[in-house]
Amino acid sequence: MADPTRPDRGHEQDPSDGPAFDEVVTFTSDLIRMDTTNRGGGDCRERPAAEYVAERLADAGLAPLLLERTPGRTNVVARIEGTDPSADALLVHGHLDVVPAEPADWTVHPFSGEVRDGVVWGRGAVDMKNMDAMVLAVVRDWARRGVRPRRDIVLAYTADEEASAEDGAGFLADRHADLFEGCTEAVGESGGYTFHAGPGMTLYPVAAGERGTAWLKLTARGRAGHGSKVNRENAVSRLAAAVARIGEHQWPVRLTPTVRAALTELAVLHGLDAPDLDRPDFDVDGLLGKLGPAATLVEATLRNSANPTMLDAGYKVNVIPGTATAHVDGRTVPGGDEEFAATLDELTGPGVDWEFVHREVALQAPVDSPTYAALRASVERFDPDARVVPFCMSGGTDAKQFSRLGIVGYGFAPMRLPVGYDYQAMFHGVDERVPVDALHFGVRVLDHCLRTA
Repeated sequence: MADPTRPDRGHEQDPSDGPAFDEVVTFTSDLIRMDTTNRGGGDCRERPAAEYVAERLADAGLAPLLLERTPGRTNVVARIEGTDPSADALLVHGHLDVVPAEPADWTVHPFSGEVRDGVVWGRGAVDMKNMDAMVLAVVRDWARRGVRPRRDIVLAYTADEEASAEDGAGFLADRHADLFEGCTEAVGESGGYTFHAGPGMTLYPVAAGERGTAWLKLTARGRAGHGSKVNRENAVSRLAAAVARIGEHQWPVRLTPTVRAALTELAVLHGLDAPDLDRPDFDVDGLLGKLGPAATLVEATLRNSANPTMLDAGYKVNVIPGTATAHVDGRTVPGGDEEFAATLDELTGPGVDWEFVHREVALQAPVDSPTYAALRASVERFDPDARVVPFCMSGGTDAKQFSRLGIVGYGFAPMRLPVGYDYQAMFHGVDERVPVDALHFGVRVLDHCLRTA
């Protein structure tokens, strides 16, 4: 049986198997070995990885820029000139930092970059040094073959995505907007991977939206006093009640264009009639129950959400404190900000104030655009059994910061994955790893889509 990642040699613009395929594995492993753990609060140093990327881009004839807001928090930006000067530019971005990993919990050391039994292991193998490496391998292959994309492509390897992005994409968007001149669309992380939705159904979800970020701090105030005395103004009690109300709140369904498109396409793929999403009695949860595993692609993005995550109060068991605080991870669907704020006002109640500690916009991208069509076609070219569907991410990426420049973002880090490989569990999880075959597939797909989009 023919391997769909190795099309016939009539496709003269396909990358050669050897150098690009070898390099993507080497680059992924090397980048993993560079510990770019982002613990928040500025505790990270991406510069070694940025220098590694910049050196290899320079070897490919590009002129990469190393840019820092804070020493050691390094970003890399480079531009590839396209063949059509009238075309809008495309931004391709990936972050160099990773979340922490505890070596004792792992089968292999998380910063070993070990290649074992056809799999590359380590923190960042999926989030997202794999994509960084795939793009780097594609660009270098273009240089070897004298290939140019149709439109200008701006490459951005960023710092600080796993925290506030203030030293990364936020800094680039605010201070170096000129480097992204002409960019109208972007391709970033978290999409284009295999999702096995059941026997005979291979999906590739492409992110065409993100929920907004609304991280909150709650502060309850009351009357300090002795722990043995009756106190009707107990800050801890007030906070606990507010947190319980927030955690138990059932948010109403709010179907955005991206989610509507996802529900419609998934229903049809599962042999159901196209749902009438505007019917007053439309039961979205009932539909999800008929979609099997594919329901997980949309269920977290049907509504706003607010999950209490941190509590802090008091300093001694027999002292009632005057204040107590909590943090809440809030997420908003596109257009859901006003409802979110009004609901928090109701749920917190008297004696409890709330404020945003980090806030980013929700995003939407059209699913009928030429770029989305090119992403879809590129996946289907190398996996004929693929069914590409749009989805909205429950979390967020650097696309939020780049949206300040009017850039519309898609999540697309293509990988063909075997049955049983839990892609979502790899994000920030233990034993993060990526199959070598998936990296090869990604090189094929990215080469095609970035040249033709």
